[in-house]
Amino acid sequence: MGSKERIIRQKEETKANILKAAREIVKQEGWQGLSMRKIADKIEYTAPIIYEYFSNKEAILQQLTCKGFLLLSKDLEEVNVKDISPEAKLEGMWMAYWNFAHTNKEMYQLMYGVEMTCCNQGTPESDCPYDLISAQIALLMGKDDPEDEVIVQKYFTFFSVIHGLISINMIGDGLNADMNTQILKDAITGIIRTLVKE
Repeated sequence: MGSKERIIRQKEETKANILKAAREIVKQEGWQGLSMRKIADKIEYTAPIIYEYFSNKEAILQQLTCKGFLLLSKDLEEVNVKDISPEAKLEGMWMAYWNFAHTNKEMYQLMYGVEMTCCNQGTPESDCPYDLISAQIALLMGKDDPEDEVIVQKYFTFFSVIHGLISINMIGDGLNADMNTQILKDAITGIIRTLVKE
């Protein structure tokens, strides 16, 4: 490997280490505890080196937001490729969404602004979960155009219920696991019924 390739690889590794350190700090201290100085200390670099890779903390948050949407999309895609009925696929995707939020609490908070300001969305990464789920909604409704106003409305009906339940659990004491699961399944099943009827 030439020196140019080695330098590129080292830069990518350093960037990845910065993002990894940021996530570790957030898991321990929450988003309020994240600072450029703490990241530098964690990876044993000086703060100015961190600024060579990210202009400010918001740039790190934006990169982490994109990474979060990529991870969520991967989970949704795993359900999307299964050979199951459209109803089971849509339910499975929303359950994967739910599981992602609880497995990656800090990432979800950043992605959707739960107890903090979220980063800019409207990126290809942030659009992917919507695209995957709305395509299933369109399929169930027998429509070809996932941009249809009714499909958008149905997506946000799902999102409002599920995001609301996730937020209740993140912000407060939440509900017990059995109650959450029942509410979630009732909501998903009920909304799917309206899709099939229309």
